[in-house]
Amino acid sequence: MLPEIKLQGNIDVAALSPLLRGMLLSVAYAYGEGGIGLTATGAMNRKFVHWAAVHFLWPGFAAEDLYSMNKVLNESDMPPLWVVRDMTRHLKLLRRKKDVLLPTRRGREFLVNPQAFFDLVATDYLYSYVHTTEREEQVRARLRWWRMFLNLLNIKAREGCTPIDIVKILYPDLAPLSDTEMTIEAWKLKSDLQYGVFRRLCWLGVLYEAREGLTLLQDGAFHKTPLWPACLQLESDTQSDIGVH
Repeated sequence: MLPEIKLQGNIDVAALSPLLRGMLLSVAYAYGEGGIGLTATGAMNRKFVHWAAVHFLWPGFAAEDLYSMNKVLNESDMPPLWVVRDMTRHLKLLRRKKDVLLPTRRGREFLVNPQAFFDLVATDYLYSYVHTTEREEQVRARLRWWRMFLNLLNIKAREGCTPIDIVKILYPDLAPLSDTEMTIEAWKLKSDLQYGVFRRLCWLGVLYEAREGLTLLQDGAFHKTPLWPACLQLESDTQSDIGVH
């Protein structure tokens, strides 16, 4: 059984969750500006993409970072926007009418009380959503591991952990390897964890990566945010350490 995601307490979800904040800002923009304009190919137009880059405050995708790689920004240049658009469409918060995206009645309800939608957003995104770089089979195969991943991170992310730390716990035979050897031998394992687990938890807002002083190629340590205990109650909450047997 998948761990239930159930928000409890009075917490500012939009301040902590990049995904919910991006969805909320997008629906609010569509409501206030008469819709989000679409290009001839159906992509969100550059005016909105620029606005989103400035206002989303998405970790790792600040406007200056995005513009350092592109002179102009299209929807395809901002990966978080793909997820925001998919989730607002999936949950029927925005609908297309000719060349604009408009808020639905449900979207207007979302603007009034976004916290009420968090459990649904979080459950669908964490367990079901298929990123552009993934296959549906990968997402389905990961379902049986989510309880273990969340309980493991529930303890290890208290003090901070990296994807390689988790790889070493899950695959103890790799633990004695040097960093260079780990990079070669465990590249796919680390990549699957980094993008399939850590990225989802960070974009949802229950983890954050401490990256101060690191280069682009270095991994930061991942820590839990206040949103984690507010929405996840796990078997390992009372444990001080955990091993994989």
